[in-house]
Amino acid sequence: MSYLLSKSGKQAPKPNGEVQKITPESAKWEYVGFEMYHLEKGQTLDFNTENTEACFVLMSGYATISIDDTTFENLGNRHSPFEKIPPYSVYVPHDKTAKIIANTYLELAVCRAPSQGNLPVRVIRPEDVGVVTRGFGNNKRLVHNILPETEPADALLVVEVFTNEGNTSSYPSHKHDNKNSETETYLEETYYHRFLPAQGFALQRVYTDDRTLDECMAVYDGDVVQVPKGYHPVATIAGYDNYYLNVMAGPVRQWKFTWEQDHFWVNSQEYADKFGE
Repeated sequence: MSYLLSKSGKQAPKPNGEVQKITPESAKWEYVGFEMYHLEKGQTLDFNTENTEACFVLMSGYATISIDDTTFENLGNRHSPFEKIPPYSVYVPHDKTAKIIANTYLELAVCRAPSQGNLPVRVIRPEDVGVVTRGFGNNKRLVHNILPETEPADALLVVEVFTNEGNTSSYPSHKHDNKNSETETYLEETYYHRFLPAQGFALQRVYTDDRTLDECMAVYDGDVVQVPKGYHPVATIAGYDNYYLNVMAGPVRQWKFTWEQDHFWVNSQEYADKFGE
């Protein structure tokens, strides 16, 4: 199994609901942290952001979230990410204590990056989320920009992507791993995958130009792929729609990337014309 793949397994969540936890230490990188919690109705999660900023994404279910003396009652709007409507999220700066009470069964993603900033706590409402469609034909996908670079944060970028069965995504292949470029930024990235129906899978490849890194993974429901560098396309399998939540962070909070030239033509009108688009 690839060292870049964190399997969800079928085991029960930890007592606090944790089913995935990626830290800079476990990933052997500098910036991105990601955690996933499955909470039963009435279950409470106490959380301290410590030296990180955090974006709490309510992937499915409803919750009441309190930070310091502020309480946001019964946040949520979907029972599955495959409803394809933007979620509620909450941005929380460093050194804050949060209390999350699950009002229903709750899937809660916690996206993290190092920060000493003092931006205010805020709810990111569905109407605040940018919704765009990217690509043509068999490379088309739906994107929800939850925390893009145009909105305030210190390091975090958060986005969710829906890819229909048989389509590719995060494609044509692109990379963002250069700290010394005017046209590309260094951004570590995690992919948290879900599937409909849940027994489905996709293939994700992570590779560099010189192929010193070249990993291809079969990714199942609840798995996390870590992308420290290189290109990282996703290919779905017939019969199974794919959802993934991306967390990115690095020293410069901009998404500037380089296409792999061999496949760049898939962005062209020539390719779009094949589908009448």
